[in-house]
Amino acid sequence: MVDQVRPAELANWLQSHAGASPVVLDVREPWELQTASVTADGFSVVAIPMNQVPARLAELDPARPVACLCHHGARSQRVAMFLAQNGFRQVSNVAGGIEAWSRELDPTVPRY
Repeated sequence: MVDQVRPAELANWLQSHAGASPVVLDVREPWELQTASVTADGFSVVAIPMNQVPARLAELDPARPVACLCHHGARSQRVAMFLAQNGFRQVSNVAGGIEAWSRELDPTVPRY
């Protein structure tokens, strides 16, 4: 099972992975990124649309902690499970997606 982290708990998640260069993997489509994006703060952001993740898996480092993000949390959950099945040991899903990110963490992120 993949761990779930609410956006409001992201700071704790980041702190628990301090020194490991955590990544937020945004699996939304390019038009969604243009509509609303997160700002990296204590982590890196990598944007790979969900359907491209298998072909671009080599762009991700399985040694780094990864928190997957989408609009509401369903696509990112599927990607997180895929990563876990492919050797990523520190994978979490951002529960509620960018919608919850806007409500819980950063209200400047547009909701759509």
